[in-house]
Amino acid sequence: MALMLAGAATGPAVLLGHDRILAPGRWRWLRAFAWAVLLFAVMTVVFALASGIVIALLLLLTHQRSGFVLPKDPPPAILFAGLTIGTLAALALYLGLVRLGEKRTAPELAPRAALAELPLGLALGTAMMAVTVALMWSGGWVAISRQPVTAIWKAVAESIQSGILEELLFRLVVFRLLWRAFGIWAALALSALLFGALHLMNPNATPFAALCIAIEAGLMLAAFYILTGRLWVSIGVHAGWNFTQGWIFGAAVSGTSNFTGGPLAFRPLPGVSPILSGAGFGPEASLAGLAVGTAVGAFALHRAWKRGRFTPVD
Repeated sequence: MALMLAGAATGPAVLLGHDRILAPGRWRWLRAFAWAVLLFAVMTVVFALASGIVIALLLLLTHQRSGFVLPKDPPPAILFAGLTIGTLAALALYLGLVRLGEKRTAPELAPRAALAELPLGLALGTAMMAVTVALMWSGGWVAISRQPVTAIWKAVAESIQSGILEELLFRLVVFRLLWRAFGIWAALALSALLFGALHLMNPNATPFAALCIAIEAGLMLAAFYILTGRLWVSIGVHAGWNFTQGWIFGAAVSGTSNFTGGPLAFRPLPGVSPILSGAGFGPEASLAGLAVGTAVGAFALHRAWKRGRFTPVD
């Protein structure tokens, strides 16, 4: 793992943006904050509209739509198409708005770098969740059993959405622009707290679960972005972590069951503290998940600091 993370650190320092809306001068911090709010809102709306329209059209074309109300659970293939196109629409919108509002391209999404960094992130996210579940199982806190594979497309769709869309919103919009406005330490703390707090709205959420998400995901995923200057490792880790947790091991992912259908079934054992078993929220709300995510995040932040990545391109 140390070698992989060291190899991921070959990118440039983070480019925060320094033109047009983000140009130096009066009220730059406020302009950066307002720009973050606007980007977050517009990208979220565009994702929802694009994915909803695609799902509705495909249901209509396949004669599966009833009136003007979309079904709660569209067929997996249609859901996959809708979420994927919606996510790509949000990605394209980010690239366009950054060019328009900040007068720059987006090296943080350089496509050539994705060829190496995205698979690295996927492998690391998978390994981290495998270690987390192994620790929980060896501690006698959960049971794991085999089951028939029933579905995969919904899990893939949810992994794409969470990996790309959430990283765009929380690392490239929230974290980057808070860094521009208030500095790196405030940005790390505020973006992680926001990421954790929003998960309190998920099923089976607890304050401890939100704290785990804030630290093991909010800080860790930002650390990879700081270390590489790009988003691809963060996207891969996020998607690989969720897919492995939900589809491969059959556990809840942030309190939801959207990833089910894989070869294994994960079950917290009765009488075990939720802090050890993750309870209904999933392994990421356990001490094992917190320890693994915190260790990797701290290592990535340390590597970034040693390489001078806490000083952005300005």
